[in-house]
Amino acid sequence: MKLAFSTCWNSRRHKNGSEMISEIINLGFRHIELSHGLRVSHLDGILAARKTEDFEISSVHNFLPMPVEIMTDAPDCYEFTSHRKQDRERAVRLTRQTIDWAARLGAPFVVVHCGQIRSLRLTQPLRTLIMSNQLLTAAYGKKKLAAVRAREAHAQTYISRALECLADVVDYAGTKGVKIGIENRDYYEAIPSEREIPSFLRQLDSAHVGYWHDFGHAHVKEHLGLLDHKQWLARSGHLVIGAHLHDVKWPARDHCLPFSGDIPYKNLLSFLPSNCPVVLELSPKILKEDIQSMHEQWKKTFPQCV
Repeated sequence: MKLAFSTCWNSRRHKNGSEMISEIINLGFRHIELSHGLRVSHLDGILAARKTEDFEISSVHNFLPMPVEIMTDAPDCYEFTSHRKQDRERAVRLTRQTIDWAARLGAPFVVVHCGQIRSLRLTQPLRTLIMSNQLLTAAYGKKKLAAVRAREAHAQTYISRALECLADVVDYAGTKGVKIGIENRDYYEAIPSEREIPSFLRQLDSAHVGYWHDFGHAHVKEHLGLLDHKQWLARSGHLVIGAHLHDVKWPARDHCLPFSGDIPYKNLLSFLPSNCPVVLELSPKILKEDIQSMHEQWKKTFPQCV
């Protein structure tokens, strides 16, 4: 496994893509994911850095670049699950553009969010109950059961929309030598859920798509009682083509430094394929020296993933 580093940590501080890349290389990383939030203005610098710096692009996160009409870092601005046909078509066009950039930059993977059931509000009420220490109460059990039933009643329409869009995207990725990674999300409204991912991938039926496991998102769901993280990875690890790595502090503060939160990496990393990239996806608030210290600890603890 190769440990990579995501530009989500520093892209907002840099208008120049070359300087953004150099800062990450100076932290000691040679594999870099180009995360969402990058602008057209970053790309010239990234291309220039490819000629002068020693690094590889492990993966690209949809959308690259961000659409010019979207003024914030909003990877879910267009979704394959949208009820608006024009938004679904826009999501497909932008994803094909991202695939083009991945191929041009030599990145083997594009990470995508498929969308969500926007008519439902399921996750936040559960988090609110947990924050008031009601996880083990009958009220929480009742609320969670209602959320599961609501999602089951609505999910198929959204799954079908996403699959229709992705059939085009995955076929196009194959022509460019790129694989699509379907990322699990930290909210229950997301499509697909972990339970749905194996069937979702079977229906796409392509060698050019796989599962992108986000450790933090899965662990947030474990805190909500919606998932057993270890059990899920033990069952689905063979589907993984890449992963996002960050820690979680109870109950849902994610994108923390590894070793600072609740995720037991020693119990989980062994379920990943030996050849997949593992990308540190950290909050911009984390200090440079803390990242370097964590990096040294990580290399000593997990020499198989550096």
